[in-house]
Amino acid sequence: MDKIKVGLQYWIPQHGLTRLVGKLASAKAGGLTTAIIRWFIKQYNVNMDEALHADPAHFKTFNEFFVRELKPGMRPIAEGETVISHPADACVSQFGPITDGKLIQAKNHDYTAQELLGGNADLAAEFAEGEFATLYLSPRDYHRVHMPCDGTLRQMIYVPGDLFSVNPLTAENVPNLFARNERVVCIFDTEFGPMAQVLVGATIVGSIELIWAGTVTPPRGNTVYTWDYPAEGDKSVVLKKGEEMGRFKLGSTVINLFAKDSIRFDDSMQNNAPTVMGTPYAHQQNHTESVLQDDE
Repeated sequence: MDKIKVGLQYWIPQHGLTRLVGKLASAKAGGLTTAIIRWFIKQYNVNMDEALHADPAHFKTFNEFFVRELKPGMRPIAEGETVISHPADACVSQFGPITDGKLIQAKNHDYTAQELLGGNADLAAEFAEGEFATLYLSPRDYHRVHMPCDGTLRQMIYVPGDLFSVNPLTAENVPNLFARNERVVCIFDTEFGPMAQVLVGATIVGSIELIWAGTVTPPRGNTVYTWDYPAEGDKSVVLKKGEEMGRFKLGSTVINLFAKDSIRFDDSMQNNAPTVMGTPYAHQQNHTESVLQDDE
């Protein structure tokens, strides 16, 4: 059955199905929309007690429900200048060192940072021998993605690709999954070096939205699109730890890349462990080392 589920993904019209679902999810269908939302809440055990608007009838479209806001204070952000916080409610799929330019996707599967970053070798070199983490957002999760630290946007890259599901079964069976799916790569400069926050699309993910760019939907095709941003001025994008940076309309995956010797993951990080946005994710390593050197 698992082989059938994976095999079907190679044959279904991924982009056509996704566009259709996207239109349905953005449709204002009154009572039908409310009924679908109620079914979804029950099917996936969504905790609406955390939502700013708990009544399913409040949402005019399924997409509005899916990217619902939380009540103020529901996700306090870990304090401390050297503490990096989780960007999303998710599950840790994989994490660890980037070895020989490669990231672990699942058992017996890996892919390269260069592939993930749209083929840019110079950009991949910035993360050589660094660290990575892959966070899977399930249907029941809160689907807004936040900043794990203060950062200034340097570059945004849209990489076209397939739209396979990104659930654990597919990750274990589809080679190069995260480097072949459509994705948006965001490169931030931080106090501890460069950080990549990659939002990976998937089957029936209606769109990826970013707060500075809106919905990222370049013309369909094989062209990689790149946007550069200034560090200062009216067109700069500067975000604080915990601020929202993007959202998925239907679920997917966030991948972070960190430079060599810049961070160490928090002791709570474990494969398959749930994550809560705002809780400790990692700690700045080079800051700790510089403090020790100053003390000496």
